[in-house]
Amino acid sequence: MAGYLQADAFRTVVMHTPLIAIDLLVLNEHGQVLLGERLNRPAQGYWFTPGGRVRKNESLEQAFRRISHSELGVQLLMASATFRGVYEHFYRDSYFSADEHDSGTHYVVLAYTLLLADSALESLPREQHAEYRWVDVRTTSLRVHQHVLDYFDQG
Repeated sequence: MAGYLQADAFRTVVMHTPLIAIDLLVLNEHGQVLLGERLNRPAQGYWFTPGGRVRKNESLEQAFRRISHSELGVQLLMASATFRGVYEHFYRDSYFSADEHDSGTHYVVLAYTLLLADSALESLPREQHAEYRWVDVRTTSLRVHQHVLDYFDQG
């Protein structure tokens, strides 16, 4: 079973290694993507896709199921999604600090696209995002993070 790191150990990991994450590019039947306004650093205050880190000793399939459950409220299988690609996300800040002079955060992200029907946005988990919206990332006036835009600029 994948375990949690104590804060000091996790801070050391963030300072010295890239983190592996899965991002869920959730589309509805209208081609809009589900974005949430992030509560935590990095990317705090930006509109971002649901996603999360892969834990030590957790298979990618296990991580996908856990992340989909914690971020969308429904446990999904990786087979229900389409692999979009590998992306690198670099941030000046980290979960621990807003200081742009700290080591920042480096993610290696496995992005997956999946289709879900328009579900009630009010029922989505609120631990990571203040609110959610279905948006067209190319035309929205929301503060969408560049890393999200990059997912859709490639086709």
